[in-house]
Formats: sequence, C-alpha cells, structure tokens
Amino acid sequence: MSFFRTIQVSASALTAERMRMDVIASNLANANTTRTADGSPYRRRVVLFAPLVNQMTASVEGAVAGGGPGGVVVTGIAEDPTPPRRVYQPGHPDADAQGYVMLPAINPVTEMVDLMASSRAYEANVTALNVAKQLVLKALEIGRR
Repeated sequence: MSFFRTIQVSASALTAERMRMDVIASNLANANTTRTADGSPYRRRVVLFAPLVNQMTASVEGAVAGGGPGGVVVTGIAEDPTPPRRVYQPGHPDADAQGYVMLPAINPVTEMVDLMASSRAYEANVTALNVAKQLVLKALEIGRR
C-alpha cells in the first residue's frame, strides 16, 4: 500500500467518524424532543458506512498487485425503527388524552458509548495519518542525501 493511499484511507475514516460524532451529538441533544416538524417525536439516527473499494480490487490481478480497501464512505443517515417510549406526564403540552407523552427511544448511555468508540476510532486514524506523514518525510530526507 502506498503512503498516499494510507493517507487517503485515514482521511476518509476521519470524515466518516466526524459525521458519526455529529449524528450522535444530535441524538443526545434531541433525547427529549417530543415534537418535530411532522408532529412526531424525534427518531434516533445512525450513520451508515460502506467500504470505499479501490478500482484495482475488481480483479484478482489487481488484488495481488497491491489493490485493496480504499477507505470508508458514509452512504447515508438512517432513522432507528425502534418505537418511541410512552411516558406518563399529564401536564406536558404534548400529552395525549390519557396523559402519556411519546419520547424518542434514545438511551444516553448507549449514545455515550457510541461517542467514545467513534472518538477512539478518530484518534486511531489521526495516529495512522501522522505515522504515514512521518514516513513520507523520512523518505524525502533519505532522497536528499
């Protein structure tokens, strides 16, 4: 794998993990949102990833010749199909006739664990990017001598 492909792979992962962190932050911020523009409670969102495959991997010869994964790409943001929670709050403005409010099915603990995992993946890719950069600089120093 070339130095530049290593940098591209890490850069694509950094972009994807940043998007994941933004979506998790949105989920946490809307954990108590009972009414959105369409009148329903907020739905938890998740980021969908897919491998970004290098064109050389389409053939066996390409795979042997050094083709391989080209990183990751965000294919979309999907809504979690989990139904909203019903909580008894008769004084709430969005309560139904029985006094129940529909709240998003967001567990702050799960979101924080996902945020920590995303943060660690981001840190790992920053480290890989820095190592690749240092290798390129060392190779340039060797070429000057």
